[in-house]
Amino acid sequence: MATAHIEANENEIAKVVLMPGDPLRAKYVAETYLENVKQFNTVRNMFGFTGTYKGQEVSVMGSGMGMPSIGIYSYELFNEYGVEKIIRIGSAGSYEADLKIYDVIVAEEAFSDSSYAFVQNGDERTTLPASKELNDTIKAAAARINKELQTGIIHSSDVFYRNVDENYWKDINKDSGARCVEMESFALFHNANVLGKQAACLLTISDSFVTNEATSAQERQESFNNMMEIALEAAIS
Repeated sequence: MATAHIEANENEIAKVVLMPGDPLRAKYVAETYLENVKQFNTVRNMFGFTGTYKGQEVSVMGSGMGMPSIGIYSYELFNEYGVEKIIRIGSAGSYEADLKIYDVIVAEEAFSDSSYAFVQNGDERTTLPASKELNDTIKAAAARINKELQTGIIHSSDVFYRNVDENYWKDINKDSGARCVEMESFALFHNANVLGKQAACLLTISDSFVTNEATSAQERQESFNNMMEIALEAAIS
C-alpha cells in the first residue's frame, strides 16, 4: 500500500510515530533506543523505522523541514497507514530569556501566519491547539522519568530567513505569546484535527534569539536525548 512518498507495506508502521524533522535524527533514535528495528522507508532519504521500546511497538520517521513537507508525511501516515498519534520531536529558537539552550518545551498551541490550514480546507484560524490528551500523556511521562518540561505557545513559521527588522521576533512574542519558533507544528496539528487523530510537539531549544547562542548540526542530530526519552515514554503510555 505504498504512497507517493512512503514505501511501507500495511502493518509496518506503528500506531504511534515520533517525527523529527531530520531523517538522521530518526535514524539516531532507532539505533539508540529501539530494539528489533526494521526500516520501512528510504524514499527521498526520508528514513522511517519501526521497532520496540520496552517491549512496545513504536515508529520514528523524518518529516523534512517546513509545513509542506510535514503536511505530506503526516497526512499520509494518518490517512493511509492508520497512525493514531504523531509526536513531533524537533528543534526551536527561543524568544525568551528563561527558555534556554537544551530546555524542552511541549507546545500547547501553535501560532502561525501560514496559509497552510486555509488552503488545505478553508480553516482561517491562526492558532491551533495540540491534542490535550496526548499532551497530558507527555507531561505525565516527563514527570515519571524526572525530566524537566516547559509548556507554552509556539510560533510555526513558513520563513527561516526574514529580510525585515531584525527585532521582528519581539513583536511576535509580544502579540501571540509564542515562546519559541519552529516550522512544522501548525500543519501537523491541522492535519490531526482534520483527520480526527492526535498530534503533539516536543521541542528542544537549539538556539536563542535573546542570547544568540546556538547548537551545532551534530548536536541537534544526536544530543536532544531528554526530548527523545520523554517522547518514547509517552509513546508507550
